[in-house]
Amino acid sequence: MDAEDFGSPIFVKRATYIVQEIASLADAIDFLNDWPEDQRDLTHQTALRACYDAEDGHKPVTAAHHAFIDFARQVAILEDSISAMQWIAACKKRRA
Repeated sequence: MDAEDFGSPIFVKRATYIVQEIASLADAIDFLNDWPEDQRDLTHQTALRACYDAEDGHKPVTAAHHAFIDFARQVAILEDSISAMQWIAACKKRRA
């Protein structure tokens, strides 16, 4: 595991039927930077700052992980990890 990987992935709704896995600081930063500017608020800013601070070594990666979860909850895009992983496993099984 890379030092910048989250201990456990975070799953967020990207669109109605699209769920995205956020597994690292890089994933979180990319997601937050892609967030629409007109929807950015203090929670978004806090999560992004926590991710950059963790990337620079000023905060632990767990702080960024928690800040991203708080952001995802606040904007109602957080998906249940167990359900998301079961869905992914079922999709992979169907493809095999």
